[in-house]
Amino acid sequence: MFLLDRDDPTSTVVYSASDLSAAASCEWGLMRRLDDKLGRITAEPQPEDDMLVRAGLLGTIHERETLERLRDTRRVVEFAPTFESRDADAAASLAALKDGADVLFQATFFDGRLLGYADFIMQNTAGEYEVYDTKLARKAKITALLQLAAYSDQLVRLGIPIGPDVHLILGDGTTSTHAIRDVLPVFRKRRARLQRILDEKQADPVPTPWGDPRYTACGRCAQCAAQVELHRDVLLVSGIQLTQRHRLAAAGIHTIDELAQAPSVVDGIAASTLAGLRAQARVQLRTTGEVPAFEVFAPETLSALPHPDAGDIFFDFEGDPLYSENAVDGKEWGLDYLFGLVEADATFRTFWAHDYVQERDALIAFLAYVAERRARFPNLHIYHYAAYERTHLLSLSARHGVGEEQVDDLLRQGVLVDLYPAVKKAIRIGSHSYSIKKLEPLYMPTHRSGVDNAADSVQQYADARVLIESGSVEEGQAKLDAIASYNEYDCVSTLRLRDWLLEQARALGVEPTPARELELELPVARDPSPVYVELAAHVADVPLADRTADDTAIALASATIDYHRREAKKFWQDHFDRLQRPIDEWADVRDVLAIDRVEVLADWSLTGRQTKARRTLLVSGRLAPGSSLKEGSKPFLVYNDPAPLISLTRNPGSKASSDGEVLEVTDDGWVVLELLEAGAERHDAVPAALSPGKPPPARPQPEAIESWGQRVLRAIPQMLPDAALDILRKAPPRGGIVPVTGTTIEAIRDTLLGLDHSYLAVQGPPGTGKTYTGARVIRNLVENHGWKVGIVAQSHETVKNMLFGIVAAGLDPKLIGKKAKDGDTDIVPWQSISTPASFVNRDDGWVLGGTAWTFANAGAIPPGTLDLLVVDEAGQFSLASTIASAGSAKRLLLLGDPQQLPQVSQGSHPEPVDVSALGWLSEGHDVLPPEFGYFLERSWRMHPAVCEPVSRLSYDGKLRSQAGERLLAGVDPGLHPLPVAHEQNATSSPEEATRALGLVRDLLGTPWTVAGETRPLDQRDIIVVAPYNAQVELLRSVLSSAGFDEVPVGTVDKFQGKEAAIAIVSLAASSAAEVPRGLEFLLLANRLNVAISRAQWAAYLLYSPALLDYLPSNAATLAQLSAFIELVEGESVSS
Repeated sequence: MFLLDRDDPTSTVVYSASDLSAAASCEWGLMRRLDDKLGRITAEPQPEDDMLVRAGLLGTIHERETLERLRDTRRVVEFAPTFESRDADAAASLAALKDGADVLFQATFFDGRLLGYADFIMQNTAGEYEVYDTKLARKAKITALLQLAAYSDQLVRLGIPIGPDVHLILGDGTTSTHAIRDVLPVFRKRRARLQRILDEKQADPVPTPWGDPRYTACGRCAQCAAQVELHRDVLLVSGIQLTQRHRLAAAGIHTIDELAQAPSVVDGIAASTLAGLRAQARVQLRTTGEVPAFEVFAPETLSALPHPDAGDIFFDFEGDPLYSENAVDGKEWGLDYLFGLVEADATFRTFWAHDYVQERDALIAFLAYVAERRARFPNLHIYHYAAYERTHLLSLSARHGVGEEQVDDLLRQGVLVDLYPAVKKAIRIGSHSYSIKKLEPLYMPTHRSGVDNAADSVQQYADARVLIESGSVEEGQAKLDAIASYNEYDCVSTLRLRDWLLEQARALGVEPTPARELELELPVARDPSPVYVELAAHVADVPLADRTADDTAIALASATIDYHRREAKKFWQDHFDRLQRPIDEWADVRDVLAIDRVEVLADWSLTGRQTKARRTLLVSGRLAPGSSLKEGSKPFLVYNDPAPLISLTRNPGSKASSDGEVLEVTDDGWVVLELLEAGAERHDAVPAALSPGKPPPARPQPEAIESWGQRVLRAIPQMLPDAALDILRKAPPRGGIVPVTGTTIEAIRDTLLGLDHSYLAVQGPPGTGKTYTGARVIRNLVENHGWKVGIVAQSHETVKNMLFGIVAAGLDPKLIGKKAKDGDTDIVPWQSISTPASFVNRDDGWVLGGTAWTFANAGAIPPGTLDLLVVDEAGQFSLASTIASAGSAKRLLLLGDPQQLPQVSQGSHPEPVDVSALGWLSEGHDVLPPEFGYFLERSWRMHPAVCEPVSRLSYDGKLRSQAGERLLAGVDPGLHPLPVAHEQNATSSPEEATRALGLVRDLLGTPWTVAGETRPLDQRDIIVVAPYNAQVELLRSVLSSAGFDEVPVGTVDKFQGKEAAIAIVSLAASSAAEVPRGLEFLLLANRLNVAISRAQWAAYLLYSPALLDYLPSNAATLAQLSAFIELVEGESVSS
């Protein structure tokens, strides 16, 4: 950002793409810098950042290496632009583009306001130009994507034809490609905002005051930090959030001093949260010198610290995030170059690593050292401060494929002890920061010297490498020695912090309590299957870029075998991690209920042969977004610290948890049965949260997958003729795809009849008659060809929906069977069977419905029994579940839509086996590629004006409306985005609820004509959809109070497969800052697709305009926001 004439404050303000990113981070800081350039103030200097300087140098090298490669293969027109020659440089760049230059290097763009230099602009095979930028980063960063968008936008402005994509040539040698439609709408929105506030600020002669409501402030940058100190802003208080600052300001509380004396109630801040902030402010105000004041507010939680042991270890990593090896070949970045530790007697040990081989060796040596020491000192613990050591031991073991089980053992057995949460749970420190360096004046007798922070350590390490590689070994070694001294100080600091915490506990009569002798055994197999290991070994040395389709299939097959173990392992790790952390840190996790009210309906009792006491509770509170807490759910009931049920916890530092079951969902909350662990004492305490319940047993799915994997393994190097393998290989269906010459139903049927142990995929967007089509194909195959057909899906309800469709298609219900789900009392037309085995031993054709557990059971359904297995809603059915079920059939029909609600997975997998089967085949495409099957392109539900935006959002414009004649008199059809201004709403918006009520009032009674018959629009013709349960409850209350209690209201998952004349969609959140679970959840295209596409005539989308005024931090959310902007504003890439 600069003035075109630097001596004239009225001169035009010119900016760059990086200023867009700066404004998104902190508009107030950018305005202060503009005030400085206008001569009104002297801005705070930007702090020096050696890491940033080093990254810049490495980035320049990366750019030159890329240029050299392009010079060898393409014709490059090179420029050497300067600021002074910007107009001439821009003209020369345009001339080269019009002349059809192959590649331009450092082309200049200047439109009078935005100035930029594109690393590379290259012609694609269609003769269009696409922008490329070199970035040292290992993944796409938003600043870089904004630059790409800026230069693409300039190409559009200049009339130069552009391709559909932009590209980042990353530091790891890979190219990250992004659709221009995923970045340009956000760029244009941010540019318009930046240009408006720059012009506004230039015209305003008054320097930007602190707290100016026109601009957002981050509170952290150099400009903000100085003002926070000067004005004693509440942001001085440790742990405070910007959203809380806004709510405090609304209550007249602006300074740390005012917060310390604040009342006990502030709108929008929970009472317990406010009390904590107030107490933190008070203890900070008591700090007057270098040594911070402190107070022990929960001494009993310090009892979770283990008894000191002679074998205890105090551990600290040093790492360089910019280190890389063979980056051009796509290798990983980052090196943990020093594993340092201090033993209980202050002996210092180091494990150095100067490359990835040495890092692997250091990890092995460290783990061997720990194992040997644990053999001598079984009760030792490894102490560290904050999560880096834990997370990096996990990531290093995964990176190098060594020591994974040993690291898991350390975690499972509680050997690693993080002192950071121990401090946070028990002690308030009179400091803005709780970094260990801020705590050290409390217990360290000497100050740090030499290298004194992590960034210095990294820079010193980089300098040491350069010195040693250039021959200055002694000078380089001296720097390594200084790093070791810094690391030793950190380790000693961790030891003395542990001792200081124990001193505080003992001074208050609290002693460390030994952990229970039984280690925490996760109900998960420790080791992966040998079949997994053998299959993985076949492709272990094949780089990802060099994999063949067969290699990919083998890699996926191996990961599928380990799928359920990893899913279960991740669930239990997350569960026990939650028990160690404050509830407010995980309150937004799916299926968590943060309880605010509990009523005991029936106290503890034990009758008959029961071994566990039980009681009944009525609980209410805030349910996390995307949750499904319904009758029959079996959540854990979690208690706050200090845990009242000590016998139920692994150690006193963990929260207690007990088993429960939801008996009923009422207007007042959830009725929950709580079970007390046998032998635990009854108590009067009540739970503070419900958390996700244990997953159902996976058997027999893992056994079915392993049996299939054994067959795959035996056949290598050949590929079995197998439907599941064809899907993994992304091979077209063997037998070919019959063209649609008559009806789609006939083409699907004929293709299935011709399949040779293969699959067929059918993508059915909303309203295209997916169930109708599938049901008629199935009826034909059963009646005319005697086929035995299975219907499998993620849920019993989905299976039942298809079975109802098959009955409606005319198949004799006696030929259809399904075992009823436990507790399901619905009367159904088909045969309710006790076991599949009793149904499948028939000679005629039939249809059997079930879940993956049904079809993976070889004892009930022998392999190959089915002529066809139909995977319904295959866009939500994982590859692992598909393979588990597939062995029962000779052929697979994947029927669904990956553009609707996605598959939910728990675990982290080495290959994408958690994606849906249809999602895997459609990867990178909104529409199923035609070589894999059929796309049902006609929607019989949506009016063309509704269908068109849905088609653009989710189906690459290929979904067309074939809706029958309908008319809602006086109401325009289509999508109607309605901005509703509101502030500080997270999961419920009274403003949007009021607007929804107004819409319902206006629409009810309107003449609604369908197929020539007219009637008044009634309440059941309108559905109201919201992403959050809190908004659903508010909408129900508002509508019911107005007499509209028959209007269906729910979250989007409740309406999949449903339709109505009108859909009203309320997003509820005021801005990205308030959104729980992030914009990724709120603006997920799949979710918006399902919500809008319920409408036959019109959809009303209620949203806060502030949702658009945001710059995401990752490429995926950037794409989502761009799609949303296009949806509500009609933004077009070509305009």
